[in-house]
Amino acid sequence: MSRAIGRERAGSFGDAVFAVIITIMVLQLRLPAHPTFSALGEEWPTAVSYVVSYLLIAIMWINQHFLLRFANDSTPRLIFWTFLHMFAASLVPFATAWMAATRLAPVPVFVYAAVIVFVNLSYHGFAHEVIGRKSEDKAVLAMRRKALARSMLTIGLFTVAMILALKAPIAAFVLVTCVLLTYAHPEIPGSSDILAPE
Repeated sequence: MSRAIGRERAGSFGDAVFAVIITIMVLQLRLPAHPTFSALGEEWPTAVSYVVSYLLIAIMWINQHFLLRFANDSTPRLIFWTFLHMFAASLVPFATAWMAATRLAPVPVFVYAAVIVFVNLSYHGFAHEVIGRKSEDKAVLAMRRKALARSMLTIGLFTVAMILALKAPIAAFVLVTCVLLTYAHPEIPGSSDILAPE
C-alpha cells in the first residue's frame, strides 16, 4: 500500500508542477504589437520557442509517468531525483521567455540548451534509480547499457547544441528540437520483455 501511495504521490506532484509550468509559459506569450498578420508573423520566435518548450514538457511528463510504473518503492533517492527533475523543469519557462524575447540570441539559446542538459541529466538519474532497483540478470543489464548509451548520446548532442548556440543559435535550436524528438517514445530500448509494470 505505502509503495503504491508513494508512486501516486510522486506522479501527482509531477502533474501539478508540469501544469504550473505550462500555465506560466502561456502567460508569458507575447501579444503582437498590432492587429495585423504581419505583426503576428513578427512574433515567430515566441511561437517557435513556446511550441518546442511545450514539446519538452510533454515529453518529460510522458517519460516520468512511464518510468514510475516500474518503480518498486518510493525510496529517498527516488524522491530526491524526482524533486531535482522537477526543479530542472521549473527553469524551462524562464529560459523560453528569455530566448523568445531576444529572438533566439546566442546567450539565451545557450542557456536554454544548458537547461535541457540539466533536465536530461536529472532524468538520467531518475531513470537509473528506477531501473537500478530491478534484478541483476543479464537481460536487465543489457537493457541498462542501452538506456545509458541513449542517455549519454543525447546529453552529448544537447551539449554540442549548447556550445554551437554561441556561434549559430538558430542551428543550435534546430538541433535541440531534433534531439528532443528522440524522447517522444518513452520505451526504454529492450525493456518491453524485461520490465513489467506492477
